[in-house]
Amino acid sequence: MHAPQDVMQTGVLYAALAYLAWGLFPLYFKQLSAIPALEVVMHRTVWCMVLLLAVLAVRRQWAWLGAVWRTPRVMGAFALSAVLLGVNWLVYVWAVQNGHVLDASLGYFILPLVNVGLGFVFLRERPRPGQWLAVAVAAAGVLWLALLSGHVPWVALVLAITFGFYGLLRKVGALGALEGLTLETLVLAPLAGCMLGWWAWHGQGALVQGSAADVGWLLLAGPLTAVPLLLFAAGARRVSMATMGILQYISPSLQLLIGVWLYGEPFASARAVGFCLIWAALVVYSLEGWWFSRQGTARVAAQ
Repeated sequence: MHAPQDVMQTGVLYAALAYLAWGLFPLYFKQLSAIPALEVVMHRTVWCMVLLLAVLAVRRQWAWLGAVWRTPRVMGAFALSAVLLGVNWLVYVWAVQNGHVLDASLGYFILPLVNVGLGFVFLRERPRPGQWLAVAVAAAGVLWLALLSGHVPWVALVLAITFGFYGLLRKVGALGALEGLTLETLVLAPLAGCMLGWWAWHGQGALVQGSAADVGWLLLAGPLTAVPLLLFAAGARRVSMATMGILQYISPSLQLLIGVWLYGEPFASARAVGFCLIWAALVVYSLEGWWFSRQGTARVAAQ
């Protein structure tokens, strides 16, 4: 029997490893810069599905699949979440390959605040004043970046909005992390497999024209996609949402550092103003959540 403190420490480790892996993703996708982002996503879908099916086979965990196929509402929800996940993957890979790692990191800095808005609109959650303040400050940061660049920071917004809606669907979905991701990849896999087969048939694509190293990197997409998601699910079951909220900043912070220091993406002082506003919003959001949680604990202890 594990003590609650041991369970929580294990959960923190699992979650931190997941966010660390996601934060280092630019290093992986840069290795595939010579391969179009759409092709990378097709490989990512197929090899992730293969790995997940192997895990389910080992665990003999198939009963849920038959029930899901007979439930159109569940299938429809996961088909939509699969599309959102595919768009998110495609934009992220394209951003990394084309020198927009900072824009990608911005999207995941914004994501927690997008979640607040989605919870308000779709789940009838009532954000507290401190959370609304954080959303307003972050919106000011996004507006500043838009005015500075002369266009809407679409990469960041698409990543934040697609993953925000994806998270919303998964939150209300009927399946766990392993089953849900398997179903999503099964939805996307026929299209991905047909496209890869079509390219190969016409002598195109990495499977035909790529080097052995390219094929090896693409095969890694399966475990590199599935393992962090499974670690994340294991961590989320063991720690509080407040703790997860703090840990999730590991990923965009690492992406920001990689983009600036390793890939030399510009981070001028004017652009830093927008990021600083968003970081200030995250500080407000995190401190408000910590204070509310502490007040709730104190009230329970006083009863």
